[in-house]
Amino acid sequence: MQFDVPKMPFYMSYPMQNLYLTEMEYEKDMERMKELYPKDVGQILEFVEDECDKMEYEGSLMFDEYPDRLMIETIVDRIYQQVQGNGPDLETEQYRDERRPGHRPPPPPPGRGDHLRDLIGVILNNEMYRRRCRHRRCRRWW
Repeated sequence: MQFDVPKMPFYMSYPMQNLYLTEMEYEKDMERMKELYPKDVGQILEFVEDECDKMEYEGSLMFDEYPDRLMIETIVDRIYQQVQGNGPDLETEQYRDERRPGHRPPPPPPGRGDHLRDLIGVILNNEMYRRRCRHRRCRRWW
């Protein structure tokens, strides 16, 4: 007895193919939206993405169910120093003349009206959220 069921190639019945294409579409869409960011925000985003790349491994703070606020603030401080040009790789001439080598001024306390730190925190949280979602979507098939 033969049924009138349309035959489907094996590769189309495997769910990973569709998931992979969907994930690629999400990434392309996100890249298009990032191109619309103002220039200064795009530069901050590069530092944030670099930090997130370093944290993107299994068991990382990024993938904890409840990420630690203190650790996130530490990462924001690190990015803030890099954006300000006071990071270890971006030390400016003026900074070298005014301070001892290797000495960095303490970061301003959080929540004191420093809008740049707030912006870095928002971008970092958004990027971490995006990567956590991608991690969950992709991990469930493995």
